[in-house]
Amino acid sequence: MKEDILHLLHKYDMPTPRYTSYPTVPYWEPETINPEKWMKSVLDTFINEQGALSIYIHLPFCENLCTFCACNKRITKNHKVEERYIAVVLKEWSVYSERMPFQPVIKEIHLGGGTPVFFSPENLTKLIEGITQDSHVPDDHEFSVEVHPNYTTEQHLIALSKVGFNRISIGVQDFDPEVQYIINRVQSFEKTKEVVDWARKHGFNSVNIDLVYGLPKQTVHSVEHTVACIQQLRPERIAFYSYAHVPWKSKGQRRYTEADLPGASDKWAMYHTGRALLTEQGFVAIGMDHFALPGDKLCLAASEGKMHRNFMGYTTTINKLIIGLGASSISDSWNAFVQNEKTVEGYQDKIEKGEWPYITGHYLNAEDLILRKHILELMCTNRTILNADNLDKEFLSSTMEKLKQLEGDNLLEVHDHVITATERGHMFIRNICAALDARMWRKSSEEKLFSKAI
Repeated sequence: MKEDILHLLHKYDMPTPRYTSYPTVPYWEPETINPEKWMKSVLDTFINEQGALSIYIHLPFCENLCTFCACNKRITKNHKVEERYIAVVLKEWSVYSERMPFQPVIKEIHLGGGTPVFFSPENLTKLIEGITQDSHVPDDHEFSVEVHPNYTTEQHLIALSKVGFNRISIGVQDFDPEVQYIINRVQSFEKTKEVVDWARKHGFNSVNIDLVYGLPKQTVHSVEHTVACIQQLRPERIAFYSYAHVPWKSKGQRRYTEADLPGASDKWAMYHTGRALLTEQGFVAIGMDHFALPGDKLCLAASEGKMHRNFMGYTTTINKLIIGLGASSISDSWNAFVQNEKTVEGYQDKIEKGEWPYITGHYLNAEDLILRKHILELMCTNRTILNADNLDKEFLSSTMEKLKQLEGDNLLEVHDHVITATERGHMFIRNICAALDARMWRKSSEEKLFSKAI
């Protein structure tokens, strides 16, 4: 059994998208987007969804560099940058809100980074109140924030709770001192527990812990130790990600070499061990890399086939309109995507000049929309019914060949156009989705674009 899995890991361990969208960003066609077309797409979806939307706000600043991180960030200890950045984000929001024909219904806000708690409690309050003041926030809203324990104070959580935040995601990665040192993320279990306790105290009803396997210097033993520590925190959700090694994109990852990274078989052992231990603790495996306790909303949504996936990851909120605010953030109107200028200065300058801040985008064609649906269903339910009627015949032939190979490896089953990932195939779901990726198939490139699938 182990040898068989290791063979598959080596066979399928290739650069593959994480499919938080389809098409994925490298295959967008920016020339299809212009301001008028983008805003029309936003407003059409806004009206069709009766004003319901989600908001993602990218807060890119960090005081220190975590070398494993591939997110868009700006390292600085100068907190004077806060006020200008928040003013610009609120101005960007006004570009959308002033054009909306009726009051928006904000069902979800997610603060990502960077380190959102780099910002003071007062500035975070100013930001959220500025966005929600003329909007309706329903009782079942989900407002979440990513935090670094070393920079989180109790005042941060008090302030966020007062403006409606009820979910918190705490970055841990690994508690092993050697791993923490090489990724420049030294944080104690005691400090992490303190933040969890504050969150519980101030009304956050869902705590997520981010763990990563495949980090430099990481071992199965360090994963065991970390999961044992997490058991004491008892979060509702755990994200157990595979480390994405993309040094050509994130220069901080050059602090270590390929020799410091575990191989595919070691990564499998880490994931297999972590998954088994989490299952013993009562967590249910969900989607590609998430775990949740049985009573958690995400677990219930997954069991009912109502879980959703977007640029913010897995969610219970199924909104077709996502407004991304801040540098590098991505907006999604379901029929189109745009991504903002990645540099802080470039983003701020464009907004302050009254220009649209996006630098790339894509308008989905009929085929894109069909494949988006299939890939989303696979990522969320491990199952889809392939509608071949409106797909390119040559592409479909290639897809069926790939699916047949995956079926031969017992990673999926195909019956009457119904594609179902097997339990073994859940770990290879990105590879299964890639078989349906027409954009990648047509425009395969030797350029390094993605992290490996395993």
